[in-house]
Order: sequence, then C-alpha cells, then structure tokens
Amino acid sequence: MTEANSPDPQGPGPIAARDWIKVLSEYRDPSTFRSWFEVAVTVVPFVALWALAWWALSISAWLTLAISLCNAAFLLRLFAIQHDCGHGAFFRSRAVSDWLGRVLGVLTLTPYDVWRRAHSIHHSGTGNLARRDLGEISTLTVAEYRALSPLRKLQYRAYRHPVVLFGLGPGYLFFVQNRLPMGLMAQARYWLSAMYTNAAIIAALSLVVYFGGWMPVLLIFVPSTLLAGTAGVWLFYVQHQFETTRWDEDADWDLHESAFHGSSHYVLPPVLQWLSANIGIHHVHHLYSRIPFYRLPDVMRDHAGLSTVNKMTIRESFANARLHLWDEKSRRLLSFREAKTVG
Repeated sequence: MTEANSPDPQGPGPIAARDWIKVLSEYRDPSTFRSWFEVAVTVVPFVALWALAWWALSISAWLTLAISLCNAAFLLRLFAIQHDCGHGAFFRSRAVSDWLGRVLGVLTLTPYDVWRRAHSIHHSGTGNLARRDLGEISTLTVAEYRALSPLRKLQYRAYRHPVVLFGLGPGYLFFVQNRLPMGLMAQARYWLSAMYTNAAIIAALSLVVYFGGWMPVLLIFVPSTLLAGTAGVWLFYVQHQFETTRWDEDADWDLHESAFHGSSHYVLPPVLQWLSANIGIHHVHHLYSRIPFYRLPDVMRDHAGLSTVNKMTIRESFANARLHLWDEKSRRLLSFREAKTVG
C-alpha cells in the first residue's frame, strides 16, 4: 500500500483534499450516449449468458454452472451501474437514473431506494467514529474491543472472520437482509422499495420456474448471484479496510479528508477494472461521487499524482482480510494479534 500526498497538477506541492473538488467537478457531466452504451454492453452479455446457460442444461449441468459463474462478472457490473445511478452520476435526469436503478435492483436483489439512502449515509459519514452505522462494515477500535464481554468479543471475531464476511455474509446480505429495509424500517417509502423489489423478483423467478423448472434457479440464478455478491463485498471491504485508512472522532473528522485518504486506489488488471466499472479508483469516487465511472480513468490520466494515493495491488489487498481493529494511537488498522501488543 502506497500512501502519498497528491500534487496539484497546476502547481508545486501537495494540496488538501477539499481543493480537489473544483478540479474534479470538470469531470462530473455524464454523456447520455455513453451511459446507455455502458448499459447495453453490460445487459446484452448478461442476458445472452443467462440464455446460453439455460440452453446448456440440455448438455451438462457443469457447463451451465460454469457459464453462470462467468455471468457473475456482468451482474457485478450491473450493480456498479446501479451504484452510479444512486449517486445521480449516470444521467443528467435524476428520474431516469432512479428508474434504471430500480429496474437493475431487481436483477441485483437490492431494493434501490433503500440502498441509495444507506449508501448516502455511508458517503456522508465514512471515517467518522461517531457514525459507524448503516451502510458500513462494523469496525471497532482497540479500546472498544477490550471493553467487550468475552461473548461479545467472540461475536465480533466471528463477524470479522473471512469465512463469515466473504463466505456466509454475501448470501445473507443479498438473499435475506435486502428483503427488508433494514435500518430504515420506520419509513413507508423504504418499505415500498423493498416490497416492490421483492414482488418483481418473485415474479421473475416464477416465470423461470414455470418455463424451465428449478434447475435454472439452482444452477444459474443462485451461483451467479452468490459469486457477484462475494466479489462486491470484497471490493467494498478493500476500499476502506486497509492499514492506513482514516478514522477520526467527530470533533476532528473532515468529510473531504476522510473520503480521500480513507479510500483506496485498488489497481486491477484492465479486464477486471472494466468489469468492476472502475470502482477501484475509489479515493476519487468518494471525494467526488457525481463523476460517472467511465470518466474516472480520464481523471487519473490527467492528474497522474492521484495514482499514488493509497495505491493497492491485488496481492497487497489480501493482507487486509486479517485487519480487524482501529488503533486510535498509532492510527492504523490492526489484526487481533497486533492489537494485543499495543498499550
């Protein structure tokens, strides 16, 4: 992981995160043609692979499973497009963004309006120790963990274990938790979002079962959703859970500094970068979320200094899975073993 200040491309020396806002605002305008193009080159392969996997059932269940796992990549990209819709970054029209997001939410098993609100809370409070709630991966400080009872410590350790976070967690999140407006239960609009999404999912799956029985559900729908969900959870994890991330008490917290320095630049191979819709350029996205994902590479090309901020390779990212507790003294995310040695 590389940690560095980003130089101003128009002058010497580093500049504050807030000062990047004016620079990045030049990239916020979406192209209607490009946005619909990105939808088309994602939806068409997704539908085609679904159809191919269904057809392959007449040849081999294993072939069907293999195709469905490949299709998880396009499902992940559909979620990334839904993500941009939620930020109002994909179209100039908020209504078009929202309705596309709601349709895609049926495919991603994610009620759009519920997710948009939770994700907005995440963006508005990321890195704030007083606002670790909706839309976050639960993270305790060393002091908070030490104050827990033995049972609560065991629960937290289980929650943070990779088998739970990246194995059991994605299935629970997309198949169970997303069926209710968790964290927003008191507001009718979010109940409607969840229930309408659930009804559309049930209707779509009922048609699949009517025409093809349960095998397409078991060998196409479930595996592709689980793999896409696992990849999505992993990406969300490494975007903020790394050793030199940033957490502050409310009095010291700054929205822009936390967004910029508390988000990683996850360097992926070109194919994976395309399939994940450039979400690895997360430090720029968090600092200015209205930039369409297809313009993020333009930012990196024009302002090369940004490429060194919190830079993380795939190999380096695997080490983050062992980090669990934020140490306010050293300002590092530590493993449970490392936390035992700090005063």
